[in-house]
Amino acid sequence: MVLKFLRLLKILRVAVKYGLDEIAISGLKVPRTAKLIDNVIFWRDISAPRGVRLRMALEELGPIFVKFGQVLSTRRDLMPFDIADELTHLQDRVPPFSSELAIAQITRSLRAHPDELFASFDRTPVASASIAQVHFAILKDGKEVAVKVLRPGMKKSIDEDVALMHIAAEWIGRIWADSKRLKPKEVVAEFDKYLHDELDLMREAANASQLRRNFAGSNLLMVPEMYWDYCASSVIVMERMHGIPVSQIDRLAAEGVDLKKLSSDGVEIFFTQVFRDGFFHADMHPGNILVSVAPETFGRYIALDFGIVGTLNDFDKDYLSQNFLAFFRRDYKRVAEAHIESGWAPRETRVDELESAVRACCEPIFDRPLKDISFGQILLRLFQTSRRFNVEVQPQLVLLQKTLLNIEGLGRQLDPDLDLWKTAKPYLERWMGEQVGVRGMVERLKAEAPRYTHIIPQLPRLVHRALLQAAEPATINHDLLKILVIEQQRTNRLISVALACAALVVSGAVALLAYGRWSHLI
Repeated sequence: MVLKFLRLLKILRVAVKYGLDEIAISGLKVPRTAKLIDNVIFWRDISAPRGVRLRMALEELGPIFVKFGQVLSTRRDLMPFDIADELTHLQDRVPPFSSELAIAQITRSLRAHPDELFASFDRTPVASASIAQVHFAILKDGKEVAVKVLRPGMKKSIDEDVALMHIAAEWIGRIWADSKRLKPKEVVAEFDKYLHDELDLMREAANASQLRRNFAGSNLLMVPEMYWDYCASSVIVMERMHGIPVSQIDRLAAEGVDLKKLSSDGVEIFFTQVFRDGFFHADMHPGNILVSVAPETFGRYIALDFGIVGTLNDFDKDYLSQNFLAFFRRDYKRVAEAHIESGWAPRETRVDELESAVRACCEPIFDRPLKDISFGQILLRLFQTSRRFNVEVQPQLVLLQKTLLNIEGLGRQLDPDLDLWKTAKPYLERWMGEQVGVRGMVERLKAEAPRYTHIIPQLPRLVHRALLQAAEPATINHDLLKILVIEQQRTNRLISVALACAALVVSGAVALLAYGRWSHLI
């Protein structure tokens, strides 16, 4: 309890030092109190921009607060853009912990000393961040691996700091007039979940395994293999990947890598993850991306660090694909309609007004290369529009927005002349054709076939039982009738699809017969 109190005092001291109270003066419900604080602590220097002061305060408070700032930088729907931009500069500048602690963590987690597990183990870490650090090693069969080790005592430290964040969020919610929109309690709760997910390295290993399976056989993206016999919650061992960091443009060019192709490949990888798989790497900053220069995999991306991934359900994918294609076709009316149909904009919203607002945001960016587009400004205007029309920003799309901004930054470095829209449009149109067209319908029928082959034979018996019970009103089995109605609806849908397929087959046969009859005249 004493340590918690001392930590709280340090947080308050740092907040006062960097004038974090002054940042919120204009939004406080008690402005006189806020101004009094500013006048009493007259000696502090708060001339730097507010975003810079917030970043410096978070860096002084340590790794957990740095992580929190990194998460806030992605919430451009909530944070002012000058603050969000500055928080993107936060880096995990964390000294490595001792090799003795790393060895102890490995021994405790895998129940064997590294000298017993590996043919060799490099005591010096190659990378160190706030949650974990990485050592290189060689398995006894000669395979090169990377060993990721969780920092000892992280859970206790995180729990203590996040508990204080919850308290601070409660205070902010009471005194800040804009807190209803900024949702400080919800943001801290989201951060709490995100941090505790990162503490389980087995979750990261599973994410990597899923992504590797999704891109098996791909000539675009490589994902390291996980060695499950050496994985636990605090330690994971994966294939060591060799490549050049994607940010080192000069080295890539010197090796002969086609930067324009690399840029367009990055766009295709992003849309493949989002629309084909609904499962995407959500931390694709340059530090987590390498490019292979080995002859057999030359020019392929290599993904690292899978602690943060995003998922989308079929509804999200359908909504996004409709919006992206409508944007590409400049069909702003369809964009407005999609928002209202999805329930993300209120039902009473006028389509023409929302259409006009979206057009004003997006029209200026078309037919321009990436170097001439500021997605930051576009997002700012879109979020301003969202607030004006009470459009709900969906939590599952925040990571997607963050990833899209990372892709933009990557594209600017590799090929400033890249036209993101023209590069993405053919892929999206192909995907929509596969999902909405005949091929998509056939694939969905295949997926549902096992369910219907089990249900359809039971329908006569279920109908007979329901009719018998209907003759005795006092003993009607409502649950059974409910099941029957659901199954009848499913069967009706199946029959409709089957009739549609039959119509397609018949029309195709007629067309072939007609062609055979008249082809001699062509």
